[in-house]
Amino acid sequence: MKKIYLMLPLLLGAVISLAQENQSVLTFDEIMSGEDYIGKSPSKAFWAKDSKTIYFYWNKENNAFESLYKVDTKSKQYSKVTPEEEKHLPSAYGSWNSDQTKKVYIKNHNLFVYDFKKGVQKQITNTLENKSNVKFLDDNTKIAYKQGNNIFIWDEKTGITNQVTNIVRGNSPKTPTTSPQNTFLEEQQKELFEIVRRREERKEAVEQHNELTSIQPKEKIYLNGQYLSDIVVSNDANYAVFSLGKSAGNYATEMPVWVEGTGYVKMQNARPKVGSPEDTFKSFVYDVNKDTVYTIDLSQLSGTQDTPKYFENYPERDSSLLNQTRKVVMHPPHFSPHNNYAVADVRAYDNKDRWLIKINLQDGSFEEIDRQHDDAWIGGPGISGWNFWIEPIGWINENTLWYQSEKTGYSHLYTYNVETKETKAITSGNFEIHKTEVSKDKKFFYLTSNKENSSEVHFYKVGINGGEMVKITKAVGHHNITLSPDEKYIADIYSYSNKPEELYIQANKPNAEWVKVTKSTTEAFDQYEWRVPNVVTFKAKDGKDVHARLYKPEENKDQHKAVIFVHGAGYLQNAHNWWSVYYREYMFHNMLVDNGYTVLDIDYRASAGYGREWRTGIYRHMGGLDLSDHVDGAKYLVEQQGVDKNRIGIYGGSYGGFITLMAMFNESETFKAGAAIRSVTDWAHYNHPYTSNILNTPALDPEAFKISSPIYFAEGLKGDLLILHGMVDDNVQFQDVVRLSQRLIELKKENWNMALYPIEPHGFKETTSWIDEYKRIFNLFQEKL
Repeated sequence: MKKIYLMLPLLLGAVISLAQENQSVLTFDEIMSGEDYIGKSPSKAFWAKDSKTIYFYWNKENNAFESLYKVDTKSKQYSKVTPEEEKHLPSAYGSWNSDQTKKVYIKNHNLFVYDFKKGVQKQITNTLENKSNVKFLDDNTKIAYKQGNNIFIWDEKTGITNQVTNIVRGNSPKTPTTSPQNTFLEEQQKELFEIVRRREERKEAVEQHNELTSIQPKEKIYLNGQYLSDIVVSNDANYAVFSLGKSAGNYATEMPVWVEGTGYVKMQNARPKVGSPEDTFKSFVYDVNKDTVYTIDLSQLSGTQDTPKYFENYPERDSSLLNQTRKVVMHPPHFSPHNNYAVADVRAYDNKDRWLIKINLQDGSFEEIDRQHDDAWIGGPGISGWNFWIEPIGWINENTLWYQSEKTGYSHLYTYNVETKETKAITSGNFEIHKTEVSKDKKFFYLTSNKENSSEVHFYKVGINGGEMVKITKAVGHHNITLSPDEKYIADIYSYSNKPEELYIQANKPNAEWVKVTKSTTEAFDQYEWRVPNVVTFKAKDGKDVHARLYKPEENKDQHKAVIFVHGAGYLQNAHNWWSVYYREYMFHNMLVDNGYTVLDIDYRASAGYGREWRTGIYRHMGGLDLSDHVDGAKYLVEQQGVDKNRIGIYGGSYGGFITLMAMFNESETFKAGAAIRSVTDWAHYNHPYTSNILNTPALDPEAFKISSPIYFAEGLKGDLLILHGMVDDNVQFQDVVRLSQRLIELKKENWNMALYPIEPHGFKETTSWIDEYKRIFNLFQEKL
């Protein structure tokens, strides 16, 4: 077939047809319409209590909303759930009683209990206020929940709801003070006048009588200008642990909304910038029976006085910043089933330390179970990557809990016995545990892991004390498993490189029959023979193996030109054998290959899936090893894939846009053209949770921000750069590219263009915007490569 090179005008909505041998033709209008073209996949599977029915959400008809479907495990046939049936179904979330015959959950702001023996749903409350933290207490006849700022307990036997805590707004009343002068005058009145004495005596008598005959309310706990951050009650309802937050103020940036209904420009609050002051928190134990509050003094944690290692880079630093008590925050504790052991996760604000502590509920003291320290930042699968995200921790029995740690360099599963103080590693090796669940009989862990290799995720079973990990799933790809209540079956939402997610059913054992339930892809999508990219490795300059997806054209179409795609999010994996979250880009890569391009999609330094060293490889220098990995990828394309070194382009969005800018500014001999989408141009203007982990803060580590921000390197631009950005992006804000464009203007750079999208946020919403954006990117590469 004759090779065709298309130079196309940028007419919005025009169809670009790219001829492909022996199969259907791809168009921008189709592939940029996303799931409307692909089809909508099933999601959020959950089981009925009897383990005979799987429920899942699915927008099969491409409506405005997802519908609820159900599938019978015997027939494997699905049907849509009627609104009336859905209204009376128990929620997929909630809390079970000890023998799992009843479930309590929240629906439409109210509490419901579903009795599975009777098949009856009972409504407990009927109020408009939001509720949360609902659970059965020890004796299974009482249910605790949070409403407003307080904990309430509903007693099934009496039908009475009791308020456990009395946390109120306002300030603690001040104890009145009387001056010596006034004291003298008051005493003189009682000494001289009998009527004054008699009135005082009657008043005291009434107060004593009222105290003896009335139920005294709980002592008020005043917020004193703070707010309730969280509160949880112990399983015997004798203690509540809560945290109070103090606002640091509003440091949100303002963002203009340019196109909206009124015809005016509307200002909207967006996120604060990195380094802005953060709210602070204090934690407490409330003894219900004693009506007494104890402070949990977290300043006693080990390491809170340590100076961060990066301070060594600033020998002239003000000594007042050294050895300061580092701020920490405690997450809500996890209570053991009956013994009331309370274990909490505590994080340093700089996220370089994580502590597990056991709280003494009698006085608020605690002992450390584990301290995890990282000179970069704490993170990894099964471990929250920011100090305010809730971590997964659970109890196996009364004395033993499980948690995950990267202490070996990979996130693995550990148990800790609070009585013997023994820590045990359940898994180990150069792989990661993603998700953990304990079996009903407490004899096994069910795990999701990339143990097989970094490009596959499977479901495993391992003994509660460790041993061999037995793989349950078989097909290469990604398995998102929901276990049936009786643990005999798994609902498996599975995908492969060129196959979007579908629902499968399998018995919970290796090599069992694996039955596909749904088919979500459209006829149009199925007509094209979507490629399975090869997952390859190449050597980085420091000798490390870098994983990547490689898309190769047929020999008769190979034009010896290449595009490198940079995935976003930093900590995300895209070189794998399952359906990519970048599905539009995946389809665009197929289109590029049809036109003679080789495409390389790299899991650069900081990508997920490869352990702690890879995860933290960009610490204090974004645009360092992550950029050189792409330069080494270009070298791999030239030396091993026959690509012309003068015909390599690069593109990506968000973090991918940032790397594209760094590549175009710092590696102009390698990359001839680049398209930077929704790009961070200066990390000092990005958000705090993500940026402070990697670069610390601009005030404390200015060097890290300067060497990591493209705006400082704009003078290096030589190739052709296309910048694309939504004007209502409240994540990477429009200001980023405005500031960069001014820098390029002042540097008198001419080989750059900018396309702006007036109604688009960080992730584009409108198909017409996607079409326009990727036409421009395609034309850039066609013209310059």
